[in-house]
Amino acid sequence: RCIRPMKDGVIADFENTAVMIQDMICRVKRKFSLRRPTIVIGVPSGITQVEKRAVIDAAICSGAGSVHLLEESMAAAIGAGLPVDKPVASMIVDIGGGTTEVAILSMNSTLYSHSIRVAGDEMDEAIQRYLRKEYGLQIGIFEAERVKFMVGSALPLGKPRKVGVCGRDLSNGIPRQVDVGDDEIREVLQEPVGVIVSSVITALEQTSPEIAHDIVSRGVWMAGGGSLLRGLSERLERETGIRFQRATDPLSCVVRGVGVVLDNLRLMKPLCISQ
Repeated sequence: RCIRPMKDGVIADFENTAVMIQDMICRVKRKFSLRRPTIVIGVPSGITQVEKRAVIDAAICSGAGSVHLLEESMAAAIGAGLPVDKPVASMIVDIGGGTTEVAILSMNSTLYSHSIRVAGDEMDEAIQRYLRKEYGLQIGIFEAERVKFMVGSALPLGKPRKVGVCGRDLSNGIPRQVDVGDDEIREVLQEPVGVIVSSVITALEQTSPEIAHDIVSRGVWMAGGGSLLRGLSERLERETGIRFQRATDPLSCVVRGVGVVLDNLRLMKPLCISQ
């Protein structure tokens, strides 16, 4: 049975989260001689104090010696190679599974940060609801993600596409396949995509003239698996008039950024969230 102990970027199942972290620590211990390692964990910028405490407690229960929390937007920016330590503003939109992080960073500090719990998972769930309602077909979350990857888009595609979707017929319980077009899925994704676009526009409206100059001249960077949705960067450009570009490896930006902070913890500890 597949278990997801994290939901919307925070802990949904404390015990299984602790088991998951413990397994990760054990894998590292096989290669390195570590007793109680220091851990840096990326968390959403909108995390509450209670949620912070839960993350720290789960890591300590798993065998960690000390735990540091780092905002995912800062981690994504570092992982994307943005000059967060320079006197120039860098804007990043990190669309993960549970949350979308929109942030403006400069001089190792966060000038603006906003987290919304609408991202890749919400898109997958919207596809599930649509197929259940329109076709009477129940599908799993991984099949919904596959459909999103195959035909999902934020803008019309140059050539119509269709994908076969397999699931369980709700009327008789027998497995069935239906063909779904990209136009249907695009309509389904309009609501979550619209929320993400609105959050980016809100962030741009909050900028000062000096910051706005940096963003217009340097563009906005995108990270996270959600940034791979076809046409999303083009739609954001159309809505804002600003250039949007994906990081070289958007899927691993956050983990690479966390790794950089961990490797240079003595110098970069001030970037972590104060406990």
